[in-house]
Amino acid sequence: MPITKDGEDITVKITEKAAEKIKYFASKDDKDSEVGLRVAVKGGGCSGLTYDLQITAEATETDKVVMQHGVKVMVDKKSYIYLVGTTLDFSDGLNGKGFTFENPNAAKACGCGTSFGV
Repeated sequence: MPITKDGEDITVKITEKAAEKIKYFASKDDKDSEVGLRVAVKGGGCSGLTYDLQITAEATETDKVVMQHGVKVMVDKKSYIYLVGTTLDFSDGLNGKGFTFENPNAAKACGCGTSFGV
């Protein structure tokens, strides 16, 4: 269940554009039945922590699960601490193509946007 602050859900959010790209990648992998994205944080990268994305429909019993734009977003308990309030988007502009993270918990981030520190 999402944490709330002043009546607003505090969770990992995905934009509609990111959801469309997740559905696109899932269809390329023949994973059309139930589209899901596991978002996690792992040690590594130039800032200490790195984001990890995996298209899957399988959630564990302890995952935080939220449905957004037809996509099931799953976050394990350990990663949830670092990702509360994060928005996942997709950029296809001139400055780079791929998923981007707006993480209010990150005290520092690397130039590539895939690594952060708290």
